[in-house]
Amino acid sequence: MPELLRLLQEPWPWYVNGPLIGLTVPLLLLLGNRAFGISSNLRHACAILLPDSLKPSLFRHDWRAQSWNLMFAAGLILGGLVAATLMRDPQPAQLSGAAVQSLGALGVTVQPGLLPAELTDLSRPGTWGLLILSGLLVGFGTRYAGGCTSGHAITGLSTLQLPSLIATASFFAGGILSANLLLPLFLR
Repeated sequence: MPELLRLLQEPWPWYVNGPLIGLTVPLLLLLGNRAFGISSNLRHACAILLPDSLKPSLFRHDWRAQSWNLMFAAGLILGGLVAATLMRDPQPAQLSGAAVQSLGALGVTVQPGLLPAELTDLSRPGTWGLLILSGLLVGFGTRYAGGCTSGHAITGLSTLQLPSLIATASFFAGGILSANLLLPLFLR
C-alpha cells in the first residue's frame, strides 16, 4: 500500500497523463454520447432542490437523465478530498525564483499547500472582494458563453467548434488580466 500511495503522489510523465486525460472526453462522447461539462451541474442541482412552484423555465427539465454528470462532479469532489488529505505533499509548491519574488512583491508568502493564506483569509476585505468579483465574473462568463471552461476547452475544441475557441481564448485572456491586474489590487 505505501508503494501505491508513493506512486500516486509522484508526478507522472506527460506521455501517461496526457493520453489518460485527453482520451476521457472523447470516450465519454463516443461510448455514451455524453458531452463533458461541469457548469451544467448547477442547473441540475437547482432543478433538484427548488420547489416546482419556484422553478424558472431553465430549471424545468429531466435532471435524472443527466444524473451521470452529477455523479461525475461528486467523484471530482471526493477525489479532491482524497488528494488533499491522503496524498498531501508537506513541501511548499515548487515555484521558480522569479515567481516567488513576484509573489513576495505582492505580499504573498509561499508555504506548504496550494493556496496562499493571503488569498483565503476571510478577515481581510480584499479576500471578500476577490471572492465576490471572481464568482460574478465566472458565473456571468459561464452563462454568457453557454458553458464552462471544461466544456468549451475540452469538448468544444475537440469537436472543432468555433464558439468554443472564442470562449476558451476569452477565458484565458480573462485569467491573464485577473492575475496581472486584479490580483495585485486586491492584495494591497
